[in-house]
Amino acid sequence: MSTKNSYQLADIGRHNPIFSQIRSTVETAFYGNNMHHVDDIAAAYHRATKDPGTVITDLPIYRATDLGLPADAKMLIANTGKVVGRTAQARRILGNPGVSEADMAGRLRQALFASAHKDFITTDVLVGLDEDFIVRAHLAIPDGFANNLLSYMLNFQPITTAYQEMFDRSVAYPEGDIYIYADPTYHDPDYPDGLAIFDPQHNTAAILGMPYFGELKKSTLTLAWSIAHRHGFVACHGGLKAFHFKNKQDQVFAMFGLSGSGKSTLTHAKHGY
Repeated sequence: MSTKNSYQLADIGRHNPIFSQIRSTVETAFYGNNMHHVDDIAAAYHRATKDPGTVITDLPIYRATDLGLPADAKMLIANTGKVVGRTAQARRILGNPGVSEADMAGRLRQALFASAHKDFITTDVLVGLDEDFIVRAHLAIPDGFANNLLSYMLNFQPITTAYQEMFDRSVAYPEGDIYIYADPTYHDPDYPDGLAIFDPQHNTAAILGMPYFGELKKSTLTLAWSIAHRHGFVACHGGLKAFHFKNKQDQVFAMFGLSGSGKSTLTHAKHGY
């Protein structure tokens, strides 16, 4: 379990796992009067259908109610622009050579100031669904980008009563929750193609000027994997496939690799053997 209430000061030692300039700036933004919380996935779906750029197709979502969606929910389409992959040149990770915390914190404060009169929507999800490792994540994004909020809730686990109970039973780590602040409409003048600020030691990121949903998903996973690594887990980007042979024992294969290297093709395709 990852929660800002789960640590004791005596356990912190030389590294404060909760607070930093970036963390304090991002987390306090979530408490502003311009933030409006979305509690469940059905509410997120309803908001997404009202976004100006949303296309509501005639394709029904399979077993929609199992996902917490309305029974008549349809696939939604939204155009998020030119970028359809993560933007490595926009990434600035605290702790890497040449990345100044003071500089990034100043740019972040300016972004929050510029958006203070803009309505945002927020949600909470769980990442990792085993009682040995569950972390809680929070996303804030401007109203009008509810499609990204909905995708975020579908890719992770919205906090239902059952999952909250699992979270409450899970192992507690001296870590703060994950906080992701996103504003696709704000462009730092020195980073016209977007700026993604990461503070992995304090489980915080700000994604600025980048509407592509993959940035939100992978940023959350990056921070969750950082937490896991600090507590003895091995984070793996891969998939598993069980092979059932006619004349020998069944085997399970693990496929690891970079995005686009063929993991899903290998794990999902039907193979004859």
